[in-house]
This record gives sequence, structure tokens and C-alpha cells, in this order.
Amino acid sequence: MTLLLQNQFKELPPDSSVDTKTFLDNVSHLPSFFDCLGSRVFSIIKSDINGNITKIRAVYLKDPAKYVTLKDILVAEREAHGAEWPKVGATLALMWLKRGLRFIQVLLQSLADGERDENNPNLIRVNVTKAYEQALKRYHGWIVQKVFNAALLAAPYRSNFLKALSKGEEVKEEECLANVRHFLVNYTVTVDAIYEMYANQNAELDYTV
Repeated sequence: MTLLLQNQFKELPPDSSVDTKTFLDNVSHLPSFFDCLGSRVFSIIKSDINGNITKIRAVYLKDPAKYVTLKDILVAEREAHGAEWPKVGATLALMWLKRGLRFIQVLLQSLADGERDENNPNLIRVNVTKAYEQALKRYHGWIVQKVFNAALLAAPYRSNFLKALSKGEEVKEEECLANVRHFLVNYTVTVDAIYEMYANQNAELDYTV
């Protein structure tokens, strides 16, 4: 599971704060995950994630000492933008980025849990559909949903997806899934911490695109 294990997320401190630089370094490697899904439609999510990482990094680099944690960015932007916040700046970018990260989390967790279509056990359509419905669907309008529904039908074979995650290496499925579970430990905690931070800061928005 070279793609995931080379970019492990670190354990969070007791206060669950997320270090901005470390987070940006980790997530910068994740857009290539969507290449493993094959369909060009998933390049939309990849492009969105790349764009949001760029926006957050641009804010961070303006004053790294001020924006040590992701929460520091949200608090500073709330004070700076007033009524426009949270639909502005890095706060908005991180809001959408965390949804893309949740998509990855749910997809990998579903695979690790052994969820599959009994009639088509070598397809990951069930796993990708679950990830889309839990992480992104509610934020997409009817047209975007139709586009993604088409992409779900074109999801790759399970064996091909796991091989792509391993960068073409021939690795046994159970070994791949063990690596997925290992990756998910700190990754899930980090994503959950960001969601909780948005809830605590009243920064979550519920609109569709």
C-alpha cells in the first residue's frame, strides 16, 4: 500500500489540534488517490482537493507563526471577515477539503470492513457509492449527482484498485487491507477532529453546488 503508507498521518496531541504545516504536507499526497479510481469524473474531486490545499497553503504561508493550527486559521478569518465568514478564504477551502477527505476515509473503511456486492464481489461500486453518499452527495445539486452516478458505474475492479494503491505492485489482498487499516487509524482521527472543530466553531455550511 505504497501510496498510503508513504504518507502516514501522525497521532494528534491530547487537545486534538491539527498542526497546519504537517496537515498540508500529508494531504498534498492524497489527490493521486483519485487516479486509482480510473474514471475521469473523479478528477473533479481531485482537482477540487488540489485547489483547496493551494488556498489553505497560501493563507498559511502569509504568517506561519500565526497559523500554527487549523483552528488558528478559522479564528483569525472569523475576526477578519465578519459577516462574510465562514463562506470565505481558507475556512471555506478547508470545509470542502474535509469532505473530500471523508470520501477517502469512508471508501477505505468500507473496503477494510469487507463490505462488497455479493453478486459482483470484485467490484468496488458498493464502497464508492457509500463514500459518495456519506461524504459528498448532500452538497451536490441534481446535475452534479447525475454525473457522479455515472462515474460510480465505471468504478474499477477491486483487484485493480488495490493494485493501483500499491503502485502496480503485486500484493495479496489481505496485506493491502491490513495496510489500509493501519493508514486509517490516525487519518480517521484527524478528519474527525476537523469535522468536530467546524461544529464547535459554527463554521459548517450546508449549501449545494
